[in-house]
Amino acid sequence: MAFYFSEPSHTFGEYLLVPGYSSCQCIPSNVDLKTPLVKFKRGDEPKISMNIPMTSAIMQAVSNDTMAIALAKEGGISFIYGSQSIKDQAAMVQRVKNYKSGFVSSDSNIKPTTTLNEILALLKETGHSTMAVTDDGKPTGKLLGIVTSRDYRITRMTGDEQAQTFMTPFDKLIYADADSTTLPMANDLIWQHKLNMLPLVDKKQRLRYMVFRKDYTDNKTNPLELIDKKKRYIVGAGINTRDYAERVPALLKAGVDVLCIDSSEGFSEWQKITLEYIHKNFGDDVKVGAGNVVDADGFRFLAEAGADFIKVGIGGGSICITREQKGIGRGQASAVIDVCRERDKYFDETGVYIPVCSDGGIVHDYHMLLALAMGADFLMLGRYFSRFDESPSDKIRINGTYYKEYWGEGSNRARNWQRYDLGGDKKLSFEEGVDSYVPYAGSLKDNVNVSLTKIRSSMCNCGALTLAELREKARITLVSETSIVEGGSHDVILREKFSR
Repeated sequence: MAFYFSEPSHTFGEYLLVPGYSSCQCIPSNVDLKTPLVKFKRGDEPKISMNIPMTSAIMQAVSNDTMAIALAKEGGISFIYGSQSIKDQAAMVQRVKNYKSGFVSSDSNIKPTTTLNEILALLKETGHSTMAVTDDGKPTGKLLGIVTSRDYRITRMTGDEQAQTFMTPFDKLIYADADSTTLPMANDLIWQHKLNMLPLVDKKQRLRYMVFRKDYTDNKTNPLELIDKKKRYIVGAGINTRDYAERVPALLKAGVDVLCIDSSEGFSEWQKITLEYIHKNFGDDVKVGAGNVVDADGFRFLAEAGADFIKVGIGGGSICITREQKGIGRGQASAVIDVCRERDKYFDETGVYIPVCSDGGIVHDYHMLLALAMGADFLMLGRYFSRFDESPSDKIRINGTYYKEYWGEGSNRARNWQRYDLGGDKKLSFEEGVDSYVPYAGSLKDNVNVSLTKIRSSMCNCGALTLAELREKARITLVSETSIVEGGSHDVILREKFSR
């Protein structure tokens, strides 16, 4: 006979937090949102942590290299979507890793004979206005000069001029030794000589690195930025249970920091096989998240299969129609509570803490706080990030209002059959996602800062200064439909309803 859960399946919108005692230390500026991304043993530190509990979803309409850079600046991680060719996904990862590392390998290189028209085409392709002129046009060739936008005037040139005729030649450059110059030394030279970029060369004048003024400025304006030991942004990537043997090594070569199996349902032998293959062939230092699951049994299965973090949620995303198409899923709040309870039980038994990611079901900012209070270590957000400038989808204007395009991986537009793969034909048999629009919201930085300000403020109301404290001290209550109405503005006419 079928098993029946004893209580209804609940969503975040059915709960509220009850305030707790707040000491005079409970002010938003004292709140620390640092959270583990991957599993660790009791007494140890996780290999990767985040400074804010936010990751962007593994979706075509959400997570590309632009999103990854913007989110890493704020302290979170993007998982670049895997429903593209291995080459293209690896290239996105590489662009993130090369974007900022203090010492940057040059990725916009030209020969002395490169024409202005070719330079302008490269500028349009990469967005980089500073280009190294090397003898062979390669990143590590002999440095002959530098071309920046200050070296040419399009209106007074034909476009056929060669770089060697207008570049700043090497003998007029201020440069430093690549083997002996530290990053603080490079930054001092940049400020002393009022440079935008300092090239570092070896004894044979071969270009090794570039150090940019803007990277120093970014570091000061983004105190929570998430970087690795080489000062490169941390980035993740989505993989599937089909081509992992080819995709994973390409992503590792590109520099990816963490992987995540992208699947609508993770309680599957296919995920176990994938996890075991990766750890056997690439080692336990390669961190791989898995999911999605919605109950304790699913968590336990993936934990024992070797998952480094586990995603929770089926059918709760704003563009997901899995529940209405297949009748599969669970209310996100109930799923998070159940899985996190099993996470804590597993930790008590084994001494291994496996972070839980709540994926889906977030409508309002306070839902983020509820997910964290219920036990989630971090969130994966799709619709939320799709609204911003940095998402890869187009911004369009409809009836005077701006929107961003947003589509599910299970839609006919994405046709990501690997995400919904059950081992059959290599095709998407029916849709499990929709193609839609979301209201355009502006920049990621501005919106994330507002959301995090709300979370920090509410944590103080609960008497918590860390996410671990929040999970321990939170008091959560179910609410009735009437109290939900009471919680918003009511029995008044808002001024915005009247036009002047």
